[in-house]
Amino acid sequence: MSTVQSPVQDPKADKLYKIRHTTAHVMAEAVLRMFPDAKIAIGPPIDNGFYYDFDLPRKLSEDDFETIEEHMRQIIQGKHDMTREVISRNDAKKRFHDQPYKLELVDAIPEHEEVSLYTVDTFTDLCRGPHVENTRDLNWKAFKLLRIAGAYWRGNSDNPMLTRIYGTAWEDPKQLREYLEHLKELEKRDHRRLGRELDLFHFEDDNPGQIFWHHKGWTIYRTLQNFVRESISRQGYQEVNTPSVMPKTLWERSGHWEKYKEHMFVTESEKRHFALKPMNCPGHIEIFKQGLKSYRDLPLRMAEFGSCVRNESSGALHGILRVRGFVQDDAHIFCTEEQISDEVGLFVQLLKGMYADLGFGEESIIVKFSTRPDVRVGDDATWDRAEAALATACDNAGLAYELAPGEGAFYGPKLEFTLVDALGRHWQCGTIQVDYQLPSKQRLDAGYIGEDGNRHTPVMLHRAVLGSLERFIGILLENYGGALPVWLSPVQAVVIPVAPTFNEGAQALAKELADLGWRVEADLGDERMNNKIRIHQAQKVPYMLVVGENELVNRTVAIRTRKNDRINDMPVEEFKAYIQQKILTKAEL
Repeated sequence: MSTVQSPVQDPKADKLYKIRHTTAHVMAEAVLRMFPDAKIAIGPPIDNGFYYDFDLPRKLSEDDFETIEEHMRQIIQGKHDMTREVISRNDAKKRFHDQPYKLELVDAIPEHEEVSLYTVDTFTDLCRGPHVENTRDLNWKAFKLLRIAGAYWRGNSDNPMLTRIYGTAWEDPKQLREYLEHLKELEKRDHRRLGRELDLFHFEDDNPGQIFWHHKGWTIYRTLQNFVRESISRQGYQEVNTPSVMPKTLWERSGHWEKYKEHMFVTESEKRHFALKPMNCPGHIEIFKQGLKSYRDLPLRMAEFGSCVRNESSGALHGILRVRGFVQDDAHIFCTEEQISDEVGLFVQLLKGMYADLGFGEESIIVKFSTRPDVRVGDDATWDRAEAALATACDNAGLAYELAPGEGAFYGPKLEFTLVDALGRHWQCGTIQVDYQLPSKQRLDAGYIGEDGNRHTPVMLHRAVLGSLERFIGILLENYGGALPVWLSPVQAVVIPVAPTFNEGAQALAKELADLGWRVEADLGDERMNNKIRIHQAQKVPYMLVVGENELVNRTVAIRTRKNDRINDMPVEEFKAYIQQKILTKAEL
């Protein structure tokens, strides 16, 4: 695997980890100063900050942050050492006799292992570390508490709901200010906010994780779906559709019932159990098995915009980024072992082209090669062949990757493709997985007749470029701040008359452009022209075409863009060529 690139550990990340870990402990002490009877749970560092979970005697609000932060500053300025001690499990139970969550954690530690504690000032916590040596290593001007959330103890809804306080900590105040500005930008780009403001979708409280797409949002959805459809058709994919409800017996044979049933919605009919499909792969094998297949039929590329449902916990749901009902740009490639390398290469070519059209160049793509996990199916010889074939495919495609040992699927190794957006955030989207197991005789028993006249089992490549269409639209909305490229914009242009006298001409021009297949509207409302321009700019419409007597007589338009750029007196025919070029090149504006 000569092209493997191991992740480089940033020394600053280690320092920040310690700063944030220690600040979480300082916050816990500050909360206990306010609520001496509080029960403490866990408080780890996370990306860009930390959190701590508490069982408190009253509901906390962000109005309490000022008091907590003042206590934290006092503790930091006290220049307290972070001291570590190792004790037995029995001694740990005595130490935390009045802290039930800590006792539960102590009970989970194997009996032969010692227990590590860290103390800062008056606060002692069950912790492995690492931490800074002294609170003087923290900057009392470089932390801030951010928000409060509810969190079930150990993520189980049967357990108590705890109060989770999130915060951030940095080496110096300048980094904190930059991060807080970053958070403001994130808030402006939050897809949930944009969904409301741009009238794209909404959710209902009594139907969590299910999206109600409005006309504009569904226009984006269909445009993206058609883009995928056109892209994969050029690589010879066959589009299919499989039932949304399938019998328990199929999921048992595939192995999903044993490993995934808690995430499946189950129903019953005529004394038989069925499940709403959480993935499409078993259905595709059932189609493959219809009719006798020959080696000449391979590779067979089967795609489906399959509607899947997964029973995600309500606490894990997040706008359209994490839902219960979604559609994947899913496909499965049935091939011989010898064809794996070529098929992976073609997929990488497809993926890079599609990502580029969506605004993510090669510099925005991170690839991870995930190898066999400890818990897996299949023998080591099969895994050796699968991993070698995937590595060869990467080498042949010139694909650099980071090695992720032990992170493969239980049935095979995989490549994961992560996108880096305009704000530097990472989104894992595309994947291709090598599967010798699901089509095997022991599972769903797919077969083809080889050149030798004998029956063979195909290799199955699971692959997706975008993943969930819903999630990818959320990523696009946040990446572009709602100002989608012209080809994806739900409304590409609005014709605005300078006065009601010109409504008829504006309407005629809008129809002329819409008849060419573009999404163009006429705004004939009562607002003044300048107000209309501002409204549509706020709605992220790429082009406002202002028409009055001069424009209608001379067949021109005065263009105002959503960025407030102006182009005057452009002939209508020239504008047609202009917008067509923007759509064909997938340009932002």
